[in-house]
Amino acid sequence: MKAVVSKLHCSSMEEVMVVRRRPHVVNGGGFVVSNCKDDKIVFKIDGCGVLGTKGELVLRDGDGNDLLLIHKKGGVVQALSIHNKWRGYSYDYQGSVKPVFTLRDPKHSCFSITSSIRISVGPGNCYFDVRGYFPDRDCSIIDSTGNVIAKVKEWVGSRDIYKVVIKPSVDKAFVFGVIAVLDYIYGESTSC
Repeated sequence: MKAVVSKLHCSSMEEVMVVRRRPHVVNGGGFVVSNCKDDKIVFKIDGCGVLGTKGELVLRDGDGNDLLLIHKKGGVVQALSIHNKWRGYSYDYQGSVKPVFTLRDPKHSCFSITSSIRISVGPGNCYFDVRGYFPDRDCSIIDSTGNVIAKVKEWVGSRDIYKVVIKPSVDKAFVFGVIAVLDYIYGESTSC
């Protein structure tokens, strides 16, 4: 798989990451991602509780550097669409933003034909799908050839902790950008 955000966030072997939700009363919500091996913080995701802006998320590395700015598209066109659209932007080495992915989530209505969440990446026809149900901690991100690139799994005994298994050569920043949007869509720690 080609890196979506950066090659720096790809690993040559499968990794298990632990996600810990932050309550809204502590730092405004969001969640923290750590490596299962050494418990080192790899990513921090801040939602509108921290940012003060509804429909906006920021993914940062363990040192606090911004990696992805994700926001929900609004306006009249969005209101008339059968999908909610989220766009993810990364920062290049000069600090300017560039579009990375678009996530389409069907609005909950009787006109919605499909319940699939589709992620489009960059130029071309590269896409990913989310299958399963995120609130149950049982979903997968699947590439266009049908391969599972990441799987969200329940952490037994806790609702605020879960794990994500990421396949080799997969961009972890991209995976957690998608998970941040899922977290928001289902009204969890990143939403207002």
